[in-house]
Amino acid sequence: MRQAEVKRDTLETQITVGLNLDGTGAARLETGVPFLDHMLDQIARHGMMDLNVLCNGDTHIDDHHTVEDVGITLGQAFAKAVGDKKGIRRYGHAYVPLDEALSRVVVDFSGRPGLYYFVEYTRARIGKFDVDLAREFFQGFVNHAGVSLHIDNLRGENAHHQCETIFKAFGRALRMAAELDPRAAGVVPSTKGAL
Repeated sequence: MRQAEVKRDTLETQITVGLNLDGTGAARLETGVPFLDHMLDQIARHGMMDLNVLCNGDTHIDDHHTVEDVGITLGQAFAKAVGDKKGIRRYGHAYVPLDEALSRVVVDFSGRPGLYYFVEYTRARIGKFDVDLAREFFQGFVNHAGVSLHIDNLRGENAHHQCETIFKAFGRALRMAAELDPRAAGVVPSTKGAL
């Protein structure tokens, strides 16, 4: 069973993440940041993973700690659910359009964290959501999932569309990378024999 539950408690946030990599795209999301819930829903639906995220954060200060810490906790859950990585495809990629916006996301379950994020949003906020926090989410995820992640927004005029294409493509790339490859059952996808 490729599932995990991770709890993270700090003075800033109290988070529980439940993850099933082989789910149906179902999600229960209560982070206190509505736009983040919307983006997490994209990951679940397009990644075909079941995702429960409950967070009590200090959003009375701002949304930064909640968004970053949810990324951290999701990364921890992903690392736990993927396990020793035997039999996974390891690499995943996706291009996703939404009207005028187009984004590309490529992921490698390399065990080496690295974020390469090239997004120039057309405005600083999507509703009340500070677009800088999207990068913080992905940095937290990368550091704790141990993946190399390349995110490129190739074009876009509407910041909501830009961000949504990124999260949809991220979900699809994760799904591809974490999928079990029937031709490589029980094999770590690396010439080193470990990831």
